[in-house]
Amino acid sequence: MMSAPGERVAALGHRYAILLSTFIGLLLISNIVAVKLIAAGPLIVDGGVFLFPLVYIVGDVLAEVYGWKASRRAIITGFLLSALASVTIWVVQLSPAAPGWENQDSFEAVLGFVPRIVLASLTAFFVGQLVNAWVLVRLRERTSGRFLRTRLIGSTLIGQLVDTVVFCTIAFYGEISGWDFIGYVALGYAIKCLAEVVLLPVTTRVIARVRAAEAAAIL
Repeated sequence: MMSAPGERVAALGHRYAILLSTFIGLLLISNIVAVKLIAAGPLIVDGGVFLFPLVYIVGDVLAEVYGWKASRRAIITGFLLSALASVTIWVVQLSPAAPGWENQDSFEAVLGFVPRIVLASLTAFFVGQLVNAWVLVRLRERTSGRFLRTRLIGSTLIGQLVDTVVFCTIAFYGEISGWDFIGYVALGYAIKCLAEVVLLPVTTRVIARVRAAEAAAIL
């Protein structure tokens, strides 16, 4: 039994909306927690290392299932909402504190650093995600949709390299120096790429299920 046009549109919009919301939510959370530097033995990572790799994984699903235009739309939406979050935090920080509210210094000490982090994240995210999505889509075209795992890993290696170098340089250059900075960049890149490899079975299953659901929705 074929679905009505309105039902097909609603089904397609529902799945894309869930992925888009997840994509943006992970990005915004990562931007905020990235203000904290964490000691990983002798090396240093930032708080965004826990969730930000998932942004790329969801981005892979969007690019693989919905294509370049839909993926680009998600990236631009995430970019704009991250910018809005940064401006909002800045305005709140500058607003006069209410009498008796004694946490202004704490607010500035933690969230006051967010604008630099978000600037780094926005730039790195925008460039890195576009590179990741573009590479994934182009590889899919050249391989006629084959070698999904290879394409996912390849696009992530390139996109995450761009993202990590840009983010670390803008966010923490001058705060971390010398070999500590190089180690910080290398460790962040390694963890993000490792997360892609470890979660690859999950990514491929999600892609398969979403693609099958979208195919069924147009029947």
